[in-house]
Amino acid sequence: MAANSITKIGIIGCGNISGIYFENGARFKNIEIVACADMILDRAKANAEQYGIPKALTVEQILADPDVEIIVNLTIPKAHVEVALAALESGKHVYGEKPLSVNRLDGQRLIDVARQKGLRVGSAPDTFFGGGHQTCRKLIDDGEIGEPIAATGFMLCHGHESWHPDPAFYYAEGGGPMLDMGPYYLTALVNMIGGIKRVSGSARATFAERTITSEAKNGQVIKVDTPTHLAATLDFANGAIGTLVTSFDVWSHTHSNIEVYGTEGTILVPDPNGFGGVVKVRRHTGKEWREVPLTHGFAANSRCVGVADMASAIRHGRPHRASGDLAFHVLDVMLGVIDSSRTSRHIELKSVVDRPAALPTGLGEDEID
Repeated sequence: MAANSITKIGIIGCGNISGIYFENGARFKNIEIVACADMILDRAKANAEQYGIPKALTVEQILADPDVEIIVNLTIPKAHVEVALAALESGKHVYGEKPLSVNRLDGQRLIDVARQKGLRVGSAPDTFFGGGHQTCRKLIDDGEIGEPIAATGFMLCHGHESWHPDPAFYYAEGGGPMLDMGPYYLTALVNMIGGIKRVSGSARATFAERTITSEAKNGQVIKVDTPTHLAATLDFANGAIGTLVTSFDVWSHTHSNIEVYGTEGTILVPDPNGFGGVVKVRRHTGKEWREVPLTHGFAANSRCVGVADMASAIRHGRPHRASGDLAFHVLDVMLGVIDSSRTSRHIELKSVVDRPAALPTGLGEDEID
């Protein structure tokens, strides 16, 4: 591959999620992580040393670095838009962790600024690139279950304070199970079924406070400022009806992650917070579930594949799959669920999005085209 077809990446935010980006960024032929930055410079230096990154910089320095074409923004949700806008103003494309923002106004502003400047916005999650989810997409596209008519999704746990070293932001504005985990489920559903036109929902915060039991801040009490149990009804543009429940209030359950129901059968979809997993199908003529071999790669943790896809899309002039428009639509859905609960009415969505292009079969684990 010619040197000029390698896109140089800079990472801002060297916290808990950054390790997998550093590891996987070295896998792909078309990208190279050349710099990292953090508001705590020592943390950037430690990551640069650990992962062999050439430059550990301040945020200001990485934004001014002429080598960096794409900023990967791994900051906390409340900082996503501020950092992303700074990257765009510096003339760089930006790919961020989910959610795109914590409100529609900031999310739309980010999309608008990028378009005005002729730059790209991308956003996690990119788990829908995974072998498990691309297999489900192919089954649906091939008509294995007929026309999708409904789907269910369940993300139920008792929160992150038992394992995350600094979990307070999960219970602040921009956190909660819907904005934290909803992007995985909704992006997977849009990839398989398409955009959503109307939502309704109910939401509550069951516990006013949470006590951290992870080692770093064990015993500290967190005030809860966001809903922690949300139940949504999703009306897809194609007529399918979805149900999504996300919760930080549930100790245990027996629900599947996602199921898609069609006129000819059902697909059991693996965990959308992962890339692989088991795919099962049962057609209306079948007497039992059938496990389907994965048709695509990226079955292991492949976070950063969305960055590689965006870099390739920029080089080849095609749409990138984990796009800002997709992330904004997902944000619009999630906030619509909260708005519906607050106002006791259906929410008609203004955002519209097409399904991202399916991945081709036969890709190597280090390539995206």
